[in-house]
Amino acid sequence: MNTQKKLSIALAGLALTSAQPVFASSHREAPLIAEDPAADNTDLYAWVKPGSRDKVYIVANWIPLEEPAGGPNFHKFSDDVRYEIHIARGNQNLNDAVTYTFEFKTSSINYQDPSDLNAPLFGGKEFFSQLTGQSQTYSIWKKVGRAAPVKIAENIKVAPTRIGPRTFTVVQKGNAPQTEYDDAFAASFTHNMGPNEGKVWAGPRDDGFYVDLGGIFDLANLRAKGTAQDGVSGYNTHTIALEVPTTLLSSNGQIPNGVSDANTLGIWASSSRQKIQVLRADGGVEGAGRWIQVSRLGIPLVNEALIGLQDKDKYNRTHPRNDVPNFGAYFLNPVVVRDAEAVGIYAALGVDPTPFKSNRLDIIEIINLKNIPTANAHNIGLNVTGDVLRLDLGVDSGFPNGRPLVGGAQPNQEQADVTDVLLSVILAGGQLAIADGVDYNDKAFLNEFPFLPLPHQGFDEGHGTPTP
Repeated sequence: MNTQKKLSIALAGLALTSAQPVFASSHREAPLIAEDPAADNTDLYAWVKPGSRDKVYIVANWIPLEEPAGGPNFHKFSDDVRYEIHIARGNQNLNDAVTYTFEFKTSSINYQDPSDLNAPLFGGKEFFSQLTGQSQTYSIWKKVGRAAPVKIAENIKVAPTRIGPRTFTVVQKGNAPQTEYDDAFAASFTHNMGPNEGKVWAGPRDDGFYVDLGGIFDLANLRAKGTAQDGVSGYNTHTIALEVPTTLLSSNGQIPNGVSDANTLGIWASSSRQKIQVLRADGGVEGAGRWIQVSRLGIPLVNEALIGLQDKDKYNRTHPRNDVPNFGAYFLNPVVVRDAEAVGIYAALGVDPTPFKSNRLDIIEIINLKNIPTANAHNIGLNVTGDVLRLDLGVDSGFPNGRPLVGGAQPNQEQADVTDVLLSVILAGGQLAIADGVDYNDKAFLNEFPFLPLPHQGFDEGHGTPTP
């Protein structure tokens, strides 16, 4: 059996001595953010519309591993978190050329005396949270360069949780032409952000990431395809999806044609909370002070696979433009390679890990698209290296040049299995094929905005099992 095949079967196990989850995209990847799921970035996707390249799609997810049946208080965007999508441009710096900021607001409840038996439903005395009539809306601010932020949309409705058919019938009766929570109903929450600003969608979706969590967290006791288990299967997440005209993001207001540093974006998403959080006597939370970043995500798996446990929280707090001075040693000398060596993975496979331990400029070059899509295609130096998802607007996207949800070999596969790609790069410089045994999502992706599948329904698609 050749080395590549052995490595694929053994799945190049990583002995993870940390108790923190790794290789689950950005799900609970750092100690502090694991305690704050509403602010936890999980995945980021970005790509240009194939062929015409006249639109840029950005899909950003928050809140990991949402159990569909997790009531009575179902997951939602936090009213106390500022969610942002950042877009740098060119090869001179990683400062934001455009920033989209999203703030959410949950409607209040007019609580009534439960002894008032004549009070109507939706009055605030219900056991079921969905009968309170609560809903959530959001507003969007756009900041271009150093200009002041401008509100481009407000009071947009968030798509509701997909609880079950009875909830849909009772709560949506008279409010929706659809008779079930289907793609048409979900699409009704797509809105224009403003004149010529593009479209937006926000709400729960199926978590499109797929990976063998059970095998990885048992000290990389991974399994081959056919026995590996998708640990994210059946879970939802909360999504903000954007469709933006390319002309709003390119350097000259035109649709680029061909490879260009000037029209290469650096995209990342973040979450921030105000510095002071005050717990009120009524149980509410009141924020004050400046906004402090608590989570971020650009390229999948960077904080998980490259950054050491002691610096994962610091990584979430800092800006990508400071990644080289703060974390450059992790990129150039991946600790996870030495972890794998320490438990005998490379020895068992007859592979010398020495070339993969240090001086890993190949990782930097891939992040900066140096030879993608052709040799010396991009000239992005160390001074503008950071955890951002690079996207060249002038050519069709393909990971790591963006991360498309469309274009996979099958409808339930994203364009590239990013776990396998990054495992292969980090552990073996891309010289060996490394896989985790899970290579498709539990639902098919959509061919249209917002691309991620419908969320799983709590009534009959949760993780419970029928009783005998």
